[in-house]
Amino acid sequence: MLTGMKQEQLLFAQTNSSETVANGVQADGSALQQEWQSVCQALETQMGDKLALRWLKRVTPDKVVDNQVNLCVPSPCIHELIKRNYADQILALWQKENPMIDGLTFQLNQQGDTALSTQTIQPLHTKTGVSDVSFVETVKTHAAGKVEMRIDVDGETIPCFLDKSHTFDSFVVGPSNEFAYAAARRVAEDNTVVFNPLYLHASVGLGKTHLMHAIAWRIKELYPEQNVLYLTSEQFFQHFIKALRHKNTDSFRKLFRDVDVLMIDDVQFIFGKPASQEEFFHTFNQLIARGKKIILSADTNPMDLQGIEDRIKTRIAQGLVVQMQPTTYELRLGILQKKAEETRVYIPDDVIRYLAKNITASIRELEGSFKRLVAHAELIGTPINMDTARTVLKDILQVYERQFSVMEIQQATADYYGLRLSDLKSNRRERKIARPRQLAMYLAKTLTALSLPDIGSQFGRDHTTIIHAVRTIENLLSRDSQLVKDKDNIMMRMKEGV
Repeated sequence: MLTGMKQEQLLFAQTNSSETVANGVQADGSALQQEWQSVCQALETQMGDKLALRWLKRVTPDKVVDNQVNLCVPSPCIHELIKRNYADQILALWQKENPMIDGLTFQLNQQGDTALSTQTIQPLHTKTGVSDVSFVETVKTHAAGKVEMRIDVDGETIPCFLDKSHTFDSFVVGPSNEFAYAAARRVAEDNTVVFNPLYLHASVGLGKTHLMHAIAWRIKELYPEQNVLYLTSEQFFQHFIKALRHKNTDSFRKLFRDVDVLMIDDVQFIFGKPASQEEFFHTFNQLIARGKKIILSADTNPMDLQGIEDRIKTRIAQGLVVQMQPTTYELRLGILQKKAEETRVYIPDDVIRYLAKNITASIRELEGSFKRLVAHAELIGTPINMDTARTVLKDILQVYERQFSVMEIQQATADYYGLRLSDLKSNRRERKIARPRQLAMYLAKTLTALSLPDIGSQFGRDHTTIIHAVRTIENLLSRDSQLVKDKDNIMMRMKEGV
């Protein structure tokens, strides 16, 4: 919230900058521009913020109405950034230039945000010095909300799809993902290379792809001249195979090594294939050496990736590795509330709380359940209430509401780790048995309504041992990505009856 400025003084309206000024006077354009340049110079001296100056260069003063300066901004994103971080300083500095000014208004330039919502062809800069690759990016919006970005590189067309809804503004932040969110924004908004690479990892459906898309959108918003290449690992591999088939690996190397930002989603699928792994390694090194940004996502910590050479693991680990934790109840509640606001559909609080409490596997499944419930209500014409939610989402909720026995949990854990059931109940303390035993105790506490003494009796232990095991696993889950993966896999196997 801004201080020192009345809320009504900071307006944001999509109006035509050439409209007649009512109840005010049109300031002399050259004088207004001179004042703006002085404000920008003072801001640079005061804050030394080069990133802010990059944003401000895209802002133009338009007029003064009722002693308020109207600034034209090229996009909602830049408006939000300036409003949130610099509006107070801008106003104070402007008042030093012109004491008559007592407020700021912001106006969206009608042509400032076309790349996000309309069909356009935007030429990007042609590289010189390093290579002769010429990039042309075509942006096309599809009705389903996907935006197809086709990048033509010396005749090679590469389609990639970004979701319009996957932005930083639509990402709900909670304790489990706030570090990943902050790191993603920093990498996207800072034109310098801060963390390289940024490596996001989490289980399926926790928001990795959302953040990847958000990074791509923000970079294109703030730095439209930069070449951003976003690909899934499958696309990377397909282009590599095509280059091998046509004996045209030079073109492949030009494509991937001449971008400003390379983003690969689910990078774990590239590895295990020696040839593509080798090409990835050299591409990675080339971009790092040239100071270009690399953003990767995967389902596990880089040191736990299978089929990958140690030299690649260590290179990735030299950047910033961020794990996105499983969702909390509060985060799931916030996601559902935001979805309800966006769709403008009334959903009773008890239904939202019920879904947030019971659908816990992933954000993707939570959002899918929400969409199904809303679609049913709209198509059938029934109100959304607890009875409707239980009926429409019966198949999903049955999985979560099912009560597991300690015996089922023990058997599933033993099967997953290749142990015997008797091993989990024995007194053997080898790590390969002790850790699965503790995890089984944790799952028994989480998935059953039994008391600690009752759980302990089924492991041949007292309740203090169960408490110790639960605390140990809770602590490890916050930093051991493999254990998180093991837990999720065991729970999924039980729910699917495997």
